[in-house]
Amino acid sequence: MTATQVSAQELFRAAYENRYTWDRNFPGYTADVTYKLNEKVFTGKLRINADLKAEVFEVEDEQAKQAIHNQAWEIAIHRIRRSFEETHGANTFSYGTTDETGAVEIIVGGKSEGDKYKVRNNIVSLVHRHIHGVVVTINTFTTHDTEEGYLSHTYDSVYQDPKTGEQKGGRSEFLDEYEKVGGYYILKRRVIRTETQGKLSIQEFIFSNIKLLEPAAS
Repeated sequence: MTATQVSAQELFRAAYENRYTWDRNFPGYTADVTYKLNEKVFTGKLRINADLKAEVFEVEDEQAKQAIHNQAWEIAIHRIRRSFEETHGANTFSYGTTDETGAVEIIVGGKSEGDKYKVRNNIVSLVHRHIHGVVVTINTFTTHDTEEGYLSHTYDSVYQDPKTGEQKGGRSEFLDEYEKVGGYYILKRRVIRTETQGKLSIQEFIFSNIKLLEPAAS
């Protein structure tokens, strides 16, 4: 599939549908959590329910608990399966430039005008979106290839002011590792390295003893 043969929407749709997501039968899971922030270590438990709502237990430090909950929310929000029409039905798509890596720029119009993406090898390699009053730019460098779509392995993110383009906070680099549990790929480790004004902060989230919840009786 090349950019000259298909529309921008078709190219982007194929990459969107190539992302790994959990199916409608996903029962949720529990896991033990170890959260390392620079030299500090916190432990606790995590539960993500079938509705993908997250709960964190046995973490007394409120900031650590919130950090773990934020990651749980990030995990779940990116595994929700939504059709292309649900997410992008109100948008239009056109081709932009192609960079030296072969990534094709997809420019968004319609409801999400101002957003843009890049697609390379049926993978969304760049996301540039306006979310909650900021602009987030995510570059995906490497991916895990599952039999049911791809998962990001290494990527970065930067937030900017939508009006001035000024960077907000530091640039973060991510490393994600997954484990297959009962037919589902679940995050087992995430490392986030954030450099802000020359100062490096390292966060590591380790999810172990991952167990799927029993499906609810229908």
